[in-house]
Amino acid sequence: MPIDLLLNNVSKYIHLTDDEKAVFTGYLQPKSFKRKQFLLNEGEICKYSAFVTSGCLRGYTVDKNGNEHVLSFAPADWWMADLYSLFSQKPGILNIEALEDTETILLSKISQEKLYLEVPKFERFFRILTEKSLVASQQRVVDIMGLAAEERYNLFCHRYPTLIDHLPLKQIASYIGVTPEFFSRMRAGMVRRS
Repeated sequence: MPIDLLLNNVSKYIHLTDDEKAVFTGYLQPKSFKRKQFLLNEGEICKYSAFVTSGCLRGYTVDKNGNEHVLSFAPADWWMADLYSLFSQKPGILNIEALEDTETILLSKISQEKLYLEVPKFERFFRILTEKSLVASQQRVVDIMGLAAEERYNLFCHRYPTLIDHLPLKQIASYIGVTPEFFSRMRAGMVRRS
């Protein structure tokens, strides 16, 4: 059951009573996205945190030359939002798109604020998620600045082991910060050496 996956995700960080689970689930909205459908477009205000129960979302930006830069993926059991926009309620910088048919459970910003009042331990849960996201973002910047493309690819494989075989190679190339052509040559070289 999708809700069980979400409750298991929450239980990694906080313990909920049955009453607290009922309050929490009362605020949730299941939402399906078709492949290539957007949860959020750049410039819109992010109103939801999305928990993925199946499929995969990607968060990316587009530069002035029209090149896409993938910041993150959210396979099943991951959360995704444009945190800048969600927290500030200003227009977002991310596009969030379904890479395949994707099932999510949404929690609106308004409901999240109500949840903090009714079940205060959710402040701890979302603080932990935010801290983990901040640490991952900072580490990603350091990796892009200091590691070779091959090392960044190996980190990608470690972070997203379920995505390696079914993501388009251009998405992985964008995530590690190289062109698809360079990525193909790099992988071919890795295969020859192994």
